Amino acid sequence: MFNPEYVNIFGVPFTFLPHESEEDSGGPPPPPQPKTAIEPVNEKKEFEISWPNIIRIEAVFKNKLTLDWDKVKPLELNAFDTPQVAEMAPTIDGKTDMTKIKEIDLQKLGEKYRYQRIIFEAAAENYERMSKSWKGTKQNLLAQLIKIVEQFISADKIQITPSLFHQDDFKKRIILTLNMNKVVQHIADAIRQDNIETLEPVFDSDRPIRSTADMRTWYTSKPCAPANKSHINFCVFDSTWEATEAFQLGRNKNVAAWVKNDHLGFDITYVFKGIVKKYWPDFLIKFVNGEYLVLETKGQESDEDKTKRQFLAEWVRAVNEKGGFGKWKSTVSYNPSDIPDILDKAFKGEL
Repeated sequence: MFNPEYVNIFGVPFTFLPHESEEDSGGPPPPPQPKTAIEPVNEKKEFEISWPNIIRIEAVFKNKLTLDWDKVKPLELNAFDTPQVAEMAPTIDGKTDMTKIKEIDLQKLGEKYRYQRIIFEAAAENYERMSKSWKGTKQNLLAQLIKIVEQFISADKIQITPSLFHQDDFKKRIILTLNMNKVVQHIADAIRQDNIETLEPVFDSDRPIRSTADMRTWYTSKPCAPANKSHINFCVFDSTWEATEAFQLGRNKNVAAWVKNDHLGFDITYVFKGIVKKYWPDFLIKFVNGEYLVLETKGQESDEDKTKRQFLAEWVRAVNEKGGFGKWKSTVSYNPSDIPDILDKAFKGEL
């Protein structure tokens, strides 16, 4: 992010520090790249957008967990995408001792992980995620999860390719064991979709509401342009896609204000493979009727992207159920050309 700096210490070039070369010592340093200040503008205060500053959302589940198996999407596992040869070696003082490397015996792994153990471990992982917000007894939760995982595995909801791995019981157990995180995540998503009773947003006690006015001035050398209908002076572009969308947002008659979510502090907390993460949707939009839209731009979606969308949908639901912050919606743009249709449908309430 900064211009390179060089150093020679007592004539000895340290290997962990870049040092001045003979070619660089002859001429003047390159001119610094121009920097543009990005900040809210008082003259554009009418385009300020505010939002609830939510730390996390606590999901309260139903006491009796149920799944509509016809709606549960199958989990697709590709054996060729699964590492089937694994080696292990001890690490001493941060260095791997390659003289003691040995291969992990997948044969023993398949013999060790019978279906009952796979079911129990997948249920236990989901239990850890749900137990904190569970209102009933812990034993009841674990028993229901074990039953759901057992039904999931026996209901042909897992598709393994090539079919040889799916037909061979032993190989199927190995693939399931090596993809345990995907199995757990898939079941967790299905349970959350059908069994959330209420969503309770937990606000930041120091700053429960944030807005575009809170942005601190920052500097960039990336391409940018004046932002029409935005509280921020310039919109910084990471791609031509974003530039196209910014142009459309600034000229759409139904858009009262918009802002690119860059250095704003608007984030969505989500859980993927048992790890708590955050992500930042691309645009916040306010319509002339007072409703809001969180817009994400994406080409191809990964499993993690789908999880992000689910937690964003929960954020929108929690804010709307809480009330007092206006009506919020969220959607995804998969192509720059679909922005006019998205804005039109969102304004008419068709999303």
